[in-house]
Amino acid sequence: MTYEPLDLLSELESESIHIIREAVSELERPVLLFSGGKDSVVMLHLALKAFWPAPLPFPVMHVDTGHNFPEVLEFRDQAVADARLRLVVAKVQDYIDDGRLEERSDGTRNPLQTQPLLDAIAEHRFDAVFGGGRRDEEKARAKERVVSLRDEFGQWDPRNQRPELWNLYNPRHRPGEHVRVFPLSNWTELDIWRYIERENIVLPALYYAHEREVFQRDGMWLAVGPYSQPRGKETVETKLVRYRTVGDMSCTGAVESDAYTVADILVDVAATRISERGATRADDRMTEAAMEDRKKEGYF
Repeated sequence: MTYEPLDLLSELESESIHIIREAVSELERPVLLFSGGKDSVVMLHLALKAFWPAPLPFPVMHVDTGHNFPEVLEFRDQAVADARLRLVVAKVQDYIDDGRLEERSDGTRNPLQTQPLLDAIAEHRFDAVFGGGRRDEEKARAKERVVSLRDEFGQWDPRNQRPELWNLYNPRHRPGEHVRVFPLSNWTELDIWRYIERENIVLPALYYAHEREVFQRDGMWLAVGPYSQPRGKETVETKLVRYRTVGDMSCTGAVESDAYTVADILVDVAATRISERGATRADDRMTEAAMEDRKKEGYF
């Protein structure tokens, strides 16, 4: 009997499904982080495939900054309803309202997600948290193992990581600890878009070219909205743009683009030399080690 070799996308898909199934088989209370962004949409698609025709055996969770793009929240809710999933939402706004967190002077709320995330993990006793992080996104994420231990405070120690030889993963942990699981670790942005094309995966419309009122700050086009307004001499322009990644409106930039289809986006992504986070996320530009510092505190 002969076997046809898998193509790259099929290999990546098989690896991710294996990781998801292994984590579910070894742990008791997993949860999948689902924001409605492209990576989390692909991760959910893989998870549903992993257990089809059975229902997904765990809930999904979103840490809502309160400054998310409305169209992404609408997409999130529709996707959850279509798949008949249980959605857990941890809201940064609740923490600001009762004084547990304070608004930042720069207006961005992405760095404020850590405490609501850790509290939700503790409250629901989740012992495995699936995240959509990829190693090509940012150098701190490039250090991350597929299965990554978090201590009893939810913190990550990059010097204390377990070997992962021969696709063997070690999710063992002590009471109070948990693991983060990254099924998309070995995918690139181009792989994600090629898979979206192959699987006909639906995404929020803002990933494709559309006209939007924007203003330029620190080399990025930020959307005009209730949480992001121009300052001083910053002027509002109407541009044809799309988003490579989605997050807090106040720190996520758009890129000028006329890519209306996945095929168009594949051409764009193949030509770029800057990761989507490096090009369009202001919160990753705060310091050279901004992401690593947040990950050490418990950020995903």
